[in-house]
Amino acid sequence: QEEAQAIDQELFTHYQFSVDQLMELAGLSCATAIAKVGTGGGRGGQGPARPPASLCAPHQAYPPSSFTTSQPTVLVVCGPGNNGGDGLVCARHLKMFGYEPTVYYPKRPNKPLFEGLTTQCQKMDIPFLPEFPAEAALIDELYGLVVDAIFGFSFKGAVREPFGSILSTLERVTVPIASIDIPSG
Repeated sequence: QEEAQAIDQELFTHYQFSVDQLMELAGLSCATAIAKVGTGGGRGGQGPARPPASLCAPHQAYPPSSFTTSQPTVLVVCGPGNNGGDGLVCARHLKMFGYEPTVYYPKRPNKPLFEGLTTQCQKMDIPFLPEFPAEAALIDELYGLVVDAIFGFSFKGAVREPFGSILSTLERVTVPIASIDIPSG
């Protein structure tokens, strides 16, 4: 965690990256890792094998061809901070890579950066869920992959609702979960 924060700080100060630039790079990198790296594994018709929760390792990829449904559907669950912004960027790139992302974004910041990312997804016909599926089985039925973009490495404090309930449900899903930064739960 300290190392990741130090890298972020260096990128901001020494290299003069902006938050939106880093968000774009993170979201694109995660979408690329999901789509392109490795081959994914099978689970007897139940979708790709569930790897450990952190993303961006070569064995953790889910190309569209590895999904057992007719459409490679992805549920992107976004938190209220920069990790959620990474998730919105990831959803946008997944759409361009041939996936069918759906976003759940319950706590949207009233900041131009996040409003712009939301608008971009909406203009690309990426649906936003009004409510989180309460049953893990429903997520397993509708989606081949979940992207956890809820909390990043800098999250501190207690998990507040609705995120406690969301994380509880995600603990019970059987489809793979790819986490941006680190697993939220």
